[in-house]
Amino acid sequence: MGEGRELGALLGDGTLCLLGCGKMGQAMLGGWLGAGAPPSRIRISEPNPSDHLVSVAEETRVDLSAPMTDGAAAVVTLAVKPQMMDAAVPSGRGPAGPDTVFLSIAAGKTIGYFEQALGADTPIVRAMPNTPSAVGRGVTALFANEATSPAQRALAEALLATLGETVWLENEAQMDAVTGVSGSGPAYVFHMIEALATAAEAEGLPPELAMKLARATVCGAGELAFQSVESAEQLRVNVTSPGGTTAAGLGVLMDESTGLSQLIRRTVAAAAQRSRDLAS
Repeated sequence: MGEGRELGALLGDGTLCLLGCGKMGQAMLGGWLGAGAPPSRIRISEPNPSDHLVSVAEETRVDLSAPMTDGAAAVVTLAVKPQMMDAAVPSGRGPAGPDTVFLSIAAGKTIGYFEQALGADTPIVRAMPNTPSAVGRGVTALFANEATSPAQRALAEALLATLGETVWLENEAQMDAVTGVSGSGPAYVFHMIEALATAAEAEGLPPELAMKLARATVCGAGELAFQSVESAEQLRVNVTSPGGTTAAGLGVLMDESTGLSQLIRRTVAAAAQRSRDLAS
């Protein structure tokens, strides 16, 4: 209830416009509705709505046919793919007024890109959420331009806080590293589950059991790390007995030249570089 009152107060009389409502857009929509955003104040532009989106709209009384220009927008959220942004930005101007803040979740699209398209005095917040937002366990990094007021920053943060944790960046250049770590990171973890299951099969476990153990282990370890006050390093030490089985496995995983640290460093660097490439 408190979240809903806060979000409603920050929203004022404006509408919430969402351009693009794929998986991340639907996660945002669910977070907003769960936090008490009035369905009557939400405007969605999605040319190919999924069956799930249609079902959610019917259940929550969000009118998918309501024009974007029906009401003045407090926020225009740009949730389309980066390659579709050139076409999406002009349609976002329609509902925008003098107090509208534009919120982008597109990888690689910089503040400068939006200032060039919308004007240097346009309030713009760039954000990078991740897919665990769909279950309220996401983390989103934000960066705003100088035209964004404290109230608009607070509104953007409140909208994204419905998806999980939020952090503000010191400079926009950090967004590429964020993209490589938390934006793309869930895929790395999912692949680790796959790799653990494959390794378990190689040791003689049936596929279904191997996958069940791998999923439960990664999910359980993640929840323990989330809830614990101890560092990840200390949690690793806690489970590692000298000369035991875990130590034997870590001997391979923590090898200075061939271990996981070097592989992850190259992985994050590749994703961050791709984020930079998308901006060019």
